[in-house]
Amino acid sequence: MVIPPPVRPPRLTEFLRPYVLKMHFTNKYVSAQVVHTPTATVASSASSQEKLLRESMESTRDVAAAGKIGKILGERLLLEEIPAVTVFLKREQKYHGKVKAVIDSLREAGVKLI
Repeated sequence: MVIPPPVRPPRLTEFLRPYVLKMHFTNKYVSAQVVHTPTATVASSASSQEKLLRESMESTRDVAAAGKIGKILGERLLLEEIPAVTVFLKREQKYHGKVKAVIDSLREAGVKLI
C-alpha cells in the first residue's frame, strides 16, 4: 500500500507578492529587475549597461542614472500590465540615494508598491 504525500496549501507568497523588485548597484552600473516569484522568471528588467541607454546618459552609476532606470522599468512594467510590485531590499541597502531614486521613479511612472 502506497501512502500519498500530504497535500500542502499553496505558499502565501504566491498570493501576496507575486512580483518582487530587486536592485543591484556596482561601481559602474545600475540595474533593476522584477521577478515573478511563483515561476522564478524575470518579468522585466532595466540596466544602465544597455547600449541604447548608455548613449543617452552622462554617467551610468550616479543617482540620476538610477532614477532613469527606475522610470524605464516602470514604463516596461506598465506595458506588460504589471500594476504593482513588492520591493526587496538587501540587508545593507537603505532607502537612501540610488535605492530611493529607483523606487521614487517607479512610483512616478505609475507602478504601485506593496
